[in-house]
Amino acid sequence: MKKLILAVFTLTLLTTACEKPKDEIIEPETVVDPIIEQYGYILNDFNVIRDTIRKGDTFGDILFANGVPQEKIMEVATKFRDSFDVRKIGIGKPYVLLNSKDSLNKTQVFIYETNKVDFAVVDFRDTLSIFNSQKPVRYEDRTASGVITSSLSATMEEQNLSPYMTDQLANIYAWTINFFKLQPGDRFKVIYTEKFIDDTIPGGLKEIKAAYFEHRGKPLYAFKFSSDSLGKLSGYYDENANNLKRAFLKAPVKFSRISSRYNLNRRIKYYGFKLRPHRGTDFAAPVGTPILATADGVVTKSERRGGNGNYVKIRHNGTYETQYLHMKARNVKVGQHVSQGDVIGWIGMTGNTSGPHVCYRFWKNGKEVDPFKEDTPFSQPLPKELHEQYFANLLPMKEELDCILF
Repeated sequence: MKKLILAVFTLTLLTTACEKPKDEIIEPETVVDPIIEQYGYILNDFNVIRDTIRKGDTFGDILFANGVPQEKIMEVATKFRDSFDVRKIGIGKPYVLLNSKDSLNKTQVFIYETNKVDFAVVDFRDTLSIFNSQKPVRYEDRTASGVITSSLSATMEEQNLSPYMTDQLANIYAWTINFFKLQPGDRFKVIYTEKFIDDTIPGGLKEIKAAYFEHRGKPLYAFKFSSDSLGKLSGYYDENANNLKRAFLKAPVKFSRISSRYNLNRRIKYYGFKLRPHRGTDFAAPVGTPILATADGVVTKSERRGGNGNYVKIRHNGTYETQYLHMKARNVKVGQHVSQGDVIGWIGMTGNTSGPHVCYRFWKNGKEVDPFKEDTPFSQPLPKELHEQYFANLLPMKEELDCILF
């Protein structure tokens, strides 16, 4: 009996194991195209053509080739010039055509991108309408750090950071760090805000909110602070609320090098080693490099004369004047007010010079002096009544900076 039961059980297992499974009926999946919305339109509803304005293109040519009647084109050009001037479309600017999904494939909507954010829309459907709008923009706070190997810009490139960050850091510390003399091992940390367009497209660096720069072992903090609700009166201050900005920039040229220093005992072999004092500081840079006013002031000289070549002289107050020699061209006139950092001319080789540079001369009480030996004054400090607010904003940013690893 046991043998019979065992035989039946074994046969059942074999039959079950060997049975071919019945074919399952698999229902085909319905593939649904994702809804793509941009510029305020559902792009799925149109045949989308993306292109850029080429040399010789006109608004009329583009639209007429895509089925838009000439009278509609003329209506846009004449009646809506204040909203969208068809004469000002620029070569290289992107545009989008939203065409009908039928055999005519006629343009129903024309979209012109003025820049990465702003765009103009011409909607030819039903009643002609034209409006200007913007892509959605969001801002995200990020952090970065780096150690200088050769130059600040090279380190930024190694870290895949925006080149604009180089300029912003140079501007923040322009009054406290000589960027011509950065050394390997100098290092920095930053908390910055990056812009994103349409949520995912990088739109570039918006601002540096806080920074730490260690130069020759000396730590230098910088925190951005606005003293008004609109953010117009803003600057960078250190951890003690001291203004990082001085009355004078360290140099009139960004990322240059000093080719000759102020030296009253200079002797030159070419002139038989005769004493030929050099009362300026030479900053070598390529021809065409912008020359900046190192402080606010009024232009008292802007002319070409003798060995000075093209030069500009600025009076800053009753004590200080600065002079900029050998310019390729001047960008200011006598009597003009200039602000610190304004471009007053460009590096050249006019006058007595053997290479492209600007000879920067610094006057104190009518006497030429070495600017690197002058303890120039700080600009206005942060008012005491704002200290409480400033330190409340500073503390979390300083903690975050200190936690960033190099």
